[in-house]
Amino acid sequence: MKNLSLILNIVLLVAVAFLYVLHFSSEKVESKSSSSDTSAFDLKVAYINSDSVLKHYDYLKVNRDQLEAKTKKMDQDLRNRTTGLQNEISAYQRNVSAMTLGQARAAEEDLGKKQQNLQLYQQSLQQQLLQEEARLNKELYDRITRYLKGYGQEKGLQVVLKFDPSSDVLYGGEGLDITSDVIKGLNDAYKVEKKGTGAKSDSTAKAK
Repeated sequence: MKNLSLILNIVLLVAVAFLYVLHFSSEKVESKSSSSDTSAFDLKVAYINSDSVLKHYDYLKVNRDQLEAKTKKMDQDLRNRTTGLQNEISAYQRNVSAMTLGQARAAEEDLGKKQQNLQLYQQSLQQQLLQEEARLNKELYDRITRYLKGYGQEKGLQVVLKFDPSSDVLYGGEGLDITSDVIKGLNDAYKVEKKGTGAKSDSTAKAK
């Protein structure tokens, strides 16, 4: 019984000592925090819904339509070449019985080379489309970040976050949402750019 009492007293003594240290440590931390620079608490943050920006940005609409049209044209060209090769193969199969062994071998070699060339052409088209998509994505990223840099400096923002299902931002107050403002600014800048490009084209045509 005495041993139990002694153990309890030791435990209580340690607990009191711990609380004493914790109390004065927290006071030091609070004092240090209050005396430190509070600029971190003045951080101005906003966010954009990237899905909405990509959906309503006219520059992306125009370039995406152009890329889709180019893809369809390439696809149709590849289909035509494939159909042509299939017709040649069918013709060879119909006439092979009337060919000599040398003629058949020559025809097979020719068809084999055409098939390899078609595969290389298909790979070339795929690579070209991947490069076009990468170029468009980079240009899109550069345009948006360049605009946000100027927008942030004008509005006194230190950070602009991307808010979509894939981002780490789980909640953002409506007062921090600058999506509509950014979309309008991006499209206005793009309109000015298009007018400038059109004016240059007209002046070039007149010069010719």
